[in-house]
Formats: sequence, structure tokens, C-alpha cells
Amino acid sequence: MTDASNGVLRLVLAEDSVLLREGLIRLFDEAGYETVAAYGDADSLLAEVDQVRPDLAVLDVRMPPTFRDEGVRAAIELRRRQPGIGILLLSQYVEGTYAHELLSAGEGGMGYLLKDRVVSLDELKDAIARISAGGTVLDPQVVRELLARRSDPLEALTPREREVLGLMAEGRTNVGISAELFIGTGAVEKNVTAIFQKLHLEDSGSDHRRVLAVLTYLQR
Repeated sequence: MTDASNGVLRLVLAEDSVLLREGLIRLFDEAGYETVAAYGDADSLLAEVDQVRPDLAVLDVRMPPTFRDEGVRAAIELRRRQPGIGILLLSQYVEGTYAHELLSAGEGGMGYLLKDRVVSLDELKDAIARISAGGTVLDPQVVRELLARRSDPLEALTPREREVLGLMAEGRTNVGISAELFIGTGAVEKNVTAIFQKLHLEDSGSDHRRVLAVLTYLQR
């Protein structure tokens, strides 16, 4: 994956924090890598990466504009365009859904590390070396998250939360659920919030989470 002319690994970086981006560039330079381009968002990286043709891409997971999963989706697109590119997701968060999609191809050359748990330059260099050699490097927390998603997602719900979700699947509103279960609407809302959290459904500012929760229930 390295530049045949000088043996230096060429990478691109997408990280919205200016301070962290500049700090990573210095770290990569100290480690002997060449940062050929750095971006504050995933869209800018995708717009130029075909011309830059790096060996490896380092991406944060949550970046503008929505700060949800832009980096992981960009990694999937990068792999589609350039199958041989190494991918290192370096983030504070575990985004299990798209990470599972990225890893399920089984192609290697992929890493997902949590920023707070990378404690040394040597550790980061080792991860990049393994990814560049076609290996896979995963933070233990990422592994736990992905394994949890392989099991029945409804197992984490309490009996009451399952009741509420079942009534949601029938199309009941919170008021309707309250009447059916003889509990207050506040209690229903607390159960619905807990369901969203346990099913890893983040607030998108719409009713989309309710639909996704029902789909999860129906697919069990």
C-alpha cells in the first residue's frame, strides 16, 4: 500500500476538530507517514480522494453536517471506489450499524479505534502497520458493540418495554398505549425513550426512530 517510489505510506485525514487534525498530522509526520490531504468533513474528502489516491484513510466517525455517522459512510464509499485502500476509523464513538456493514465484507485492511484509548504513538503506528498489511484492528469496546448487535436486540428490553413496543407496532400513539396499559403518558414516554436507547436509535428530529423500533420488533 505504500508509494513504490519512496516506500512512504500516503494517507488522507478527515477530522472536524482543527486542533486534533493538526495534531494528528504532526503525529503521522513523526511516524514517517505522508499526510497528502486533510479535511474537516467527509464530503470534502470524497470529492478529492480519487485524484489523491492515498494508501490509507483516517476518518472520524461523526463529522459535519449531522455529526452522526458521516465518517463510517464515507469509509464504505471509499472501499467501493478504491477496494485496496486501508481504512482507520478513529473516533470517540462506536457506530455499530455501519461499522458492521464495513467489516462484514471480510476484506481486511480495516481498523476502528477509540481516541481516548490510543495512549501512545507506537500503538497508533502498530495499528496503521497492521491495517496496511491487510489486517484488522478493533478496539475491544467496538468488538463488544458489534457482538451485541449480532444477538436479539429486544433481549435488552424489560417486559413492560416489550409491551409498549408491541403496541407501537400496532400503530398506537403514546396516549393510546397509556389507555391500553392503564399507565400515565409520562410513563409511556419514559419506556419509549428507553426502547430507543436500548435499540441504539438516535434522535433524528423526526418520528423516524419510532418506525425503526417497530421494524426491529417485526423482524425478531
